[in-house]
Amino acid sequence: MWTREFMLFFTARTVSMLGWAITPVATALGMHDAGYGATGVGLALAAWTVPMAGLILFGGVLMDRFTPRRMMIGADVVRVATQAAMAVLFLLGRPELWQVLALSGIAGAASAMYQPGVAGTVARVAPDVQRANATLRMSEAIMQLLGPGLAGALAGLAGVGVVFAIDSAGFAISAVCLLLMRTRVTGSGEEPVLVRLREGWREFRSRTWMWSVILIWVIFGITLFGPLIPLGSVIVTDTYGQTAYGLVMSASGAGTIVGGLLALRVRPARPLAAGGIGMFLFALEPLSFAAGLPLGVIMACHVLGGAGWAFWSVMWATSVQTLVPAEALNRVSAYEIGGSTMAVPIGQALAGPMAGLVGARELLTVSALVAVAGCLALLSVRPVRQISVRP
Repeated sequence: MWTREFMLFFTARTVSMLGWAITPVATALGMHDAGYGATGVGLALAAWTVPMAGLILFGGVLMDRFTPRRMMIGADVVRVATQAAMAVLFLLGRPELWQVLALSGIAGAASAMYQPGVAGTVARVAPDVQRANATLRMSEAIMQLLGPGLAGALAGLAGVGVVFAIDSAGFAISAVCLLLMRTRVTGSGEEPVLVRLREGWREFRSRTWMWSVILIWVIFGITLFGPLIPLGSVIVTDTYGQTAYGLVMSASGAGTIVGGLLALRVRPARPLAAGGIGMFLFALEPLSFAAGLPLGVIMACHVLGGAGWAFWSVMWATSVQTLVPAEALNRVSAYEIGGSTMAVPIGQALAGPMAGLVGARELLTVSALVAVAGCLALLSVRPVRQISVRP
């Protein structure tokens, strides 16, 4: 598995995932310090997610035309610039809300041009897809373990601007590694964009196991994934301080290492069914915030939640990458990523106002209940329970 191309891709993903790990923490802490509260945190996160979800379908089509490697390098270069600009704004003082929203939106659009190429690249550079996904998930988990704690500590010691500067450097390293990769994939797809979008949609909707999962993830986006960071960051920061929230997110990263190790060793006959069972643990994350538990218990809940999430992620990615034809994988990945993320900004934007009406802890209690109900619904779909993948 450790070919030159996979090692370069592994390095690129690892360092860029450090950026993915520290950006939400840096954004949450920076907006909180700037006085924008939970609503400001939610808007900043939504400003990234909206263009990510809205443009990702076009990203999948452009991958076919210009190759994933070129698109991913370009996206990394753009994110080097946006994160460097964010660093300057926070280092100079209190940024305006519109400045943060604009830069977050550009970074989200760049991510939409990057993310559809991941699945196709893994399938091309790794002979054992599940082991490659598990290895990547573990490296990402280590970054999630180190990143939030690093972000919280640096934000407390040197300011949020330094955190964004490190984020920018990580995307620069990723771009260099991708530039050094040698792949034989050439551009294709001279058909009009709408034609290729329709072809991708036909591939997507023909797989009941795929669109049924995405439908559940849309509900999760509004009620679970969207409110979790804006409300959880405010609850923990107000109670235990900035460093504590970084520790909580690092605990979730530690859990994803456990989940990745498990996925590296276990090959269930029905991967989505096994992953769906693991996802029940994710309900512990919002529940720990809602219950007002001690910091150590909150961290333990996030270890378990991260493990469940990582195991599900590997089972899902392996299913997609092995059951979708290679020539359609970029476009189908765009549909499944876009569908699973398009509702998250709604939940992020509504988190603050809804918490003001019903209370943050009460809203996160609903999130925990929805997580359990969604996993039950997931396992009730027969194609999800019965789908199997080839070695």
